Amino acid sequence: MMKQLALALCIVASIHLSAQEVEVVKFADLQKKMLYTEAPLTVFNFWATWCGPCIKELPHFDSLEDNKNIKVYLVSIDFQSELERVKKFVAKKSLKSNVLFLDEKDPDDYMGKVSQEWSGAIPATLFVTDLGKTYFHEKAFTKEELEKTVEKYLN
Repeated sequence: MMKQLALALCIVASIHLSAQEVEVVKFADLQKKMLYTEAPLTVFNFWATWCGPCIKELPHFDSLEDNKNIKVYLVSIDFQSELERVKKFVAKKSLKSNVLFLDEKDPDDYMGKVSQEWSGAIPATLFVTDLGKTYFHEKAFTKEELEKTVEKYLN
């Protein structure tokens, strides 16, 4: 019985240690990541824990992380008071991608800076190439749609 308990504690500890950290950022920090990309294609997916279509597509974005030509940032725009909720959600879902928690009060202050096309609806995604070209999509993706879109922007 003690061995089983010890094993269970080790498993729980390893899950906790391997859980993705959530980086709290201001928009200025996020903007730097948008300007100075680290890969041929950098993807910024804007989502929230209360958004059903966002949650449904997160695994599709997370699977992109396996491609060395793509850098993925999952940008939570949950309310400032929801940081702990986001951390728990990220740990529960075992997300591999970089998770950023956007610490801003008013979405109107940053939406137009992300894209003039952004009405405020989520999910929303900004694709940035290493040549500085940007492409914005304000819709949910299926896995197939996302793969086709990524392939288009990588070429």
